[in-house]
This record gives sequence, structure tokens and C-alpha cells, in this order.
Amino acid sequence: MRKNCHDAISLRQAEPDDEAFLYLLYSSARAEEMAAWGWDGAQREAFLSSQFRARQAHYREYPNADHQIILAEGRPIGRILVSQLKDEFLLVDIAILAEYRNAGIGATLIRQLLARATGAGKAVRLHVEKSNRARSLYHRLGFNIVGDAGMYYLMEYACERLKTTS
Repeated sequence: MRKNCHDAISLRQAEPDDEAFLYLLYSSARAEEMAAWGWDGAQREAFLSSQFRARQAHYREYPNADHQIILAEGRPIGRILVSQLKDEFLLVDIAILAEYRNAGIGATLIRQLLARATGAGKAVRLHVEKSNRARSLYHRLGFNIVGDAGMYYLMEYACERLKTTS
């Protein structure tokens, strides 16, 4: 069922019990890619499971990470993970289940992060795969490409306070 950004969206801290949901979310984000590879179910599952565990371990390495579950009417529909560093907020990950995408939820949450960063006088940075369609969303929200890291672009939103002092 298609949802829109007017639904009751809230956030709560991620908990160990969210692991199964986070795996489902990760798998759904890679569904298109997996279909293109033509693997059978066992191959897909082995690959996704391995990659998910590696990603979760990598995410635990970020300092001052705020890992939240995105809820629509109390039901988990996504995640947002932000690392608060000395001079920046690093948007490590934002992911939303397919049936809730393109409804303004991600844009709203990112705008809230941008407002928080502006209030703190900090930049917001993120890495995005060059082929990821979310790149256009980030651009519309005011992010600019500031670096090229092979498969990824480094994008940055510098608040007005930073832009005038640079």
C-alpha cells in the first residue's frame, strides 16, 4: 500500500531486536541489483547475509552515531544513521522500504537534519553511490558534490554560516 508524507512519521532509537527488520530493509534496498544478477535464492541469501553483517559491523565503528528507526503509524519502515562529529554531521545511511519511498519522508528527515546542522553551524556530508537515484534528491536539498571516491561521490551541505566564512 502506498503511503505519503502526511502519515504519522516518528523516530525511535534502534535496538538489538531491530536486526531482522534491518536485514529486510537492506535486502529490499538491493532487490533490483539482486534480480539483475540472476542468482538463485540460496546465492542471493548467502550474499545478502554476508554483506549485511559486514555493513552492520562497519556502521558500529562510527563515533557518536545516532541510529534511529523510522516509523509510520508505529510500524518500522526505515532507518536513519547519523554520526555527529566535531565540525559536521555525517549522514551515514538513510533507507526506507520501497512502498514508502517517493512520499517525501526521506526529504523531510534530511531537512530536519539540515536545520539541526545549520543551528549548530556544522556541515552535513554523505557518500552516495554514483548510480544511486537519491543523488538527485540530495542535489535538490542543497548538497553539492565535493569529492569523488571511485564508486561514490562525497556530497556536502554547508549551512549559510559556513558558506559566508569560507
